[in-house]
Amino acid sequence: MSIFKDRTLLITGGTGSFGNAVLNRFLRSDIGEIRIFSRDEKKQDDMRHDFQTKMPEVAHKIKFYIGDVRSLESCRSAMPGVDYIFHAAALKQVPSCEFFPMEAVRTNVIGTDNVLTAAIEAGVKSVICLSTDKAAYPINAMGITKAIEEKIAVAKSRYSGTTKICCTRYGNVMCSRGSVIPLWIDQIRKGNPITLTEPKMTRFIMSLEEAVDLVLFAFEHGQNGDILVQKAPACTIQTQAEAVCELFGGDKSQIKVIGIRHGEKMYETLLTKEECAKAEDMGDFYRVPADNRDLNYDKFFREGNAKRAEIEEFNSDNTLRLNLEGTKAKIASLEYIQNELNGIPNIVK
Repeated sequence: MSIFKDRTLLITGGTGSFGNAVLNRFLRSDIGEIRIFSRDEKKQDDMRHDFQTKMPEVAHKIKFYIGDVRSLESCRSAMPGVDYIFHAAALKQVPSCEFFPMEAVRTNVIGTDNVLTAAIEAGVKSVICLSTDKAAYPINAMGITKAIEEKIAVAKSRYSGTTKICCTRYGNVMCSRGSVIPLWIDQIRKGNPITLTEPKMTRFIMSLEEAVDLVLFAFEHGQNGDILVQKAPACTIQTQAEAVCELFGGDKSQIKVIGIRHGEKMYETLLTKEECAKAEDMGDFYRVPADNRDLNYDKFFREGNAKRAEIEEFNSDNTLRLNLEGTKAKIASLEYIQNELNGIPNIVK
């Protein structure tokens, strides 16, 4: 018997890549119900037909709720009977958030506050909020709004009662909607050169399955107010592009550099130096406990932490760096890539 036996799970932004990965993982388990909460009825209808076709015996476990995290009443309407929430609804494209920052605020900040408020009111057992490496030392609107999302989650956890609230922070999820690998495959097949922003730029890389693993780890092992990250490897954008070329017959000599886009960094950080000072090493993961001091700071003035100055941040420049063969092997292991190589159509959700 699993901890999800006969329970109800709500996924906000559930028609996206993460929601599809969760359904593929859990729908045939002993879970009672999975609620998909999102605002796009077309994507919900596509998902409904997709799972009715490939998992007809369990597709009845999926329940679809049209709604928007920007509306508190909309969130409240989906909460009755919910045991657990994976909060994945977000605006996550860096350039679009740069041009429309208030839209990012409405979804990533206000939306998170609405989901957590409704969850606490309804007595939901656990909420896991999905965040990003861009929330650490943020320089762009997307990262700033996700950093505020984390602050809201930690603040709410201080008075959430029986509702446990955690955040997971992770890097680039390969072959998710809006990611670069499907674009490169399309460029190669059309006979066009691969375009990349900056060859020396480094990025954490992980699969959708690993993203789900991180959320499940947080669900099972996280404590109220925690931020949890996976010890993900990284590679340069040049190495990633060359790996895709080798897998799909692209011409590596024709890779075209187009320059860094609005709001991008040369490398990403999963844990800041300050977070590393208090992070707990949990094997394949790090746990950053909440700062639960109260507002009476005077009693803390006499207490220091010499450890803070001794620990470096955990970023995509100092983590395990994959070479070309390692990157190619990791990319080739993805179901999406196997389907593409075998001529099976993929839908990037």
